[in-house]
Amino acid sequence: MILRRAIPADIPEMFRVRTGVRENHMSIAEMAAVGITADSIEAMLAGSVRGWVLQEGDRLVAFALADGADGCVFALFVDRGHEGKGIGRQLMNEVETWLFSLGLQEIWLETDVDLRVRANGFYRRLGWQEAGLQSDGQQRFVKRA
Repeated sequence: MILRRAIPADIPEMFRVRTGVRENHMSIAEMAAVGITADSIEAMLAGSVRGWVLQEGDRLVAFALADGADGCVFALFVDRGHEGKGIGRQLMNEVETWLFSLGLQEIWLETDVDLRVRANGFYRRLGWQEAGLQSDGQQRFVKRA
């Protein structure tokens, strides 16, 4: 597998991975309703957002997106057939390294508050700390340099 920076040509495959997840599923229409479109992702990648993908052959198996302007990790998704192989951990390590290299002392993300949701435990195992329940019901996590 190849880990590399995301480019605009990856966006269709990123949407394929995103719409195929087991938990926190969103359809293309649901994402569009909240402003997540191919055009919006492309604009983000041209700005302060950086993305990474893990590629196997000509298919993406996972991706992550983070905003260097505010230290937010706002996407990390792994294709169903590649879960449990350390891919999420590998991507998160890349994201954290980049964000902290920018001089940020604290980075953050939000995820489902439900402890049965795998992402919740995943972030805890990687050393992220709870930082409060958000008004939309999401749990905020932070990690400090």
